[in-house]
Amino acid sequence: MASFLAVKNRELEEDEDTKEKCSRYRSLVKKRAMRIPLQHLTGVQGFMGFEFSVNEHVLIPRQDTETLVELVLKERPLRKCSLLDVCTGSGCIAVSLARMGGYEQVTALDISGEALKVAGRNAEALLGDYKGCFQLLESDMFANLPPGQKFDIITSNPPYIRSKVIDGLEPEVRDHEPRLALDGAEDGLKFYRILAERCKDYLNPGGCAYMEIGYDQKNEVEGLFKTQGYEEIRTFQDMTGLDRVVRARWDGEKRE
Repeated sequence: MASFLAVKNRELEEDEDTKEKCSRYRSLVKKRAMRIPLQHLTGVQGFMGFEFSVNEHVLIPRQDTETLVELVLKERPLRKCSLLDVCTGSGCIAVSLARMGGYEQVTALDISGEALKVAGRNAEALLGDYKGCFQLLESDMFANLPPGQKFDIITSNPPYIRSKVIDGLEPEVRDHEPRLALDGAEDGLKFYRILAERCKDYLNPGGCAYMEIGYDQKNEVEGLFKTQGYEEIRTFQDMTGLDRVVRARWDGEKRE
């Protein structure tokens, strides 16, 4: 950029390479004017200091979600942990935690096979030095997990936008990001109900679930997990001060 500004009045070269680049640039500008997300045009998005591949099949990683990753790294520093990421999408949570936390086992699942292809590319690009076991699983929530498999950590950024709200979102989100990754049904809580009911079946005693939430869903999500018997339920805020992550610990079945 500094070089461009220093010679901004210089005429561009007339060679074919320059013409091709100019044509490509104009094409991208036209597509952006159609409200196609910049990340879909460049094919990448930064997250936790890494560059993740993205496309129309996955939710574009947001800085808000870094709050979840940072919290897990802070509260679960031991590498001898197993982690399950539900609704993994691009794999930004699972891949970041595998690389930064070094957890010995990380499983990431999603209902979308196309999303898992993106997550696989990101894992291949970013986990070259990872010493643990990283696996991807196509599954509708917990449906295809092997019976009896347990984890120390469960993370999730599930769809949580109310169905009727989606049509009022910005075109970049409404028209170009997968509705499958956005729509949390009528009240936005469909997938939190599943998480509250099923996470306890897959958590080791003392294990925790960490979930991203909408800024106005704290009380409802905390209530769902309290009803299911979880403890140490707490909501953490993001950098803007909005409620963003609910953490709930499962201590195992209670004895009468």
